[in-house]
Amino acid sequence: MIPVKFSSRMSVAIHILLYLEEYEEEEKVTSEVLADTTGVNAVNIRKTLQLLKKAGFIEIRRGVGGACLKKAPESITVRDIFEAVEDSDEELFHMHEHPNTNCPVGGAIKGVLDGHLEAWKALLLSEMQQVTLKDLFLEMQDEIKKNH
Repeated sequence: MIPVKFSSRMSVAIHILLYLEEYEEEEKVTSEVLADTTGVNAVNIRKTLQLLKKAGFIEIRRGVGGACLKKAPESITVRDIFEAVEDSDEELFHMHEHPNTNCPVGGAIKGVLDGHLEAWKALLLSEMQQVTLKDLFLEMQDEIKKNH
């Protein structure tokens, strides 16, 4: 199977949001705490926190510090998270840029794939719309129970 590379921004954002849901009542959740749990540099965590704040999912407490959820987990879909943190100018699936148009296959490939790529993107986004942060939180709770 050929691996498809996507940015890890969405998985990091989901990790952050799940951590907040699990621990925001128990501890002050700072970018350093989140960097530790995700294994991602604190600077990148702060950038992701700003994107999540801009989307209205979290708030960053002034004075006391730390982040907390602003929206209920059942009202945040994976698609919402994806759209909040991924670069909206980037295509979800990329067409290679320089097919040889002198070759019959190279000349036809864009026309063949364009419609499919858009349809696949629509299917993926539709599936992402069906899963909420609450769904993922419940799955995480099951995983924690299995592993401990």
